[in-house]
Amino acid sequence: MAAGSSVTSVSKPFHSIPITNLPIPVSLFPSSIGYRSSFHGARRKHGFAVCFVLKDSKQNTQMDISREEAPEEDRRSQILTPRAAERLARKRSERFTYLVAAVMSSFGITSMAVMAVYYRFHWQMEGGEVPLSEMFGTFALSVGAAVGMEFWARWAHKALWHASLWHMHESHHRPREGPFELNDLFAIINAVPAIALLSYGFFNKGLIPGLCFGAGLGITVYGMAYMFVHDGLVHRRFPVGPIANVPYFRRVAAAHQLHHSDKFMGVPYGLFLGPQELKEVGGEEELKKEINKRAKSYSHEGS
Repeated sequence: MAAGSSVTSVSKPFHSIPITNLPIPVSLFPSSIGYRSSFHGARRKHGFAVCFVLKDSKQNTQMDISREEAPEEDRRSQILTPRAAERLARKRSERFTYLVAAVMSSFGITSMAVMAVYYRFHWQMEGGEVPLSEMFGTFALSVGAAVGMEFWARWAHKALWHASLWHMHESHHRPREGPFELNDLFAIINAVPAIALLSYGFFNKGLIPGLCFGAGLGITVYGMAYMFVHDGLVHRRFPVGPIANVPYFRRVAAAHQLHHSDKFMGVPYGLFLGPQELKEVGGEEELKKEINKRAKSYSHEGS
């Protein structure tokens, strides 16, 4: 038990001061009270009233110790309200659903692309002749299509998605309800020409089919990279593992986050060249701040 005391000056007859051992709030003793004594001739004198407040320090100490010894998860569950806990569970379920979809699509697309490349070149070399020009064209178009998709995505993002197709893209700039959003349809739309080019190049021989096959392969590679960096790293719809530790990808993620903040009139509209776009509009300082902010956020999640 610990005792605390309070002292206050009161105005009352000096000879009629009842003192009890009960804790009495100090607010009940104002510094000056116009008090008329029951004895009309009594003279007012100023005295001091001392009240003792008892505090069970042992009990409080035990409560503090119990709080410190409680596991971190238990303290978090005690802090979360039922509504917040339900929202957290729903968020985890959405992340898991999108993770399954991303893993299945990436493994499925990767395996089909690898087999398609292998069998196409295997069939081309059945007669013992190596079509070097066709192989080189396929490789060159695959790289060119992957790079060109970044410029196409930047133009389409600004000229279409933030213009005539805003009614679809708007879902990406609002809080998402569920694992998917209307904006995801753009990924399916971009997959259609890639599948068409791959199919034509796979079932036909020659330089033109080889170029088409390479273009479809490049679009596919870009789409997979976009999914992991944009959906996984930037918007954290699923965990991306070591990708989050690549310094340039961190710059890309921070640059795209500034696009959602509208600090530079929507710039950057591209993804992988987003840091260069910000540099052109003088956004390097804001980019550094966003990188540090996201780094602290990741360290906090990992702890």
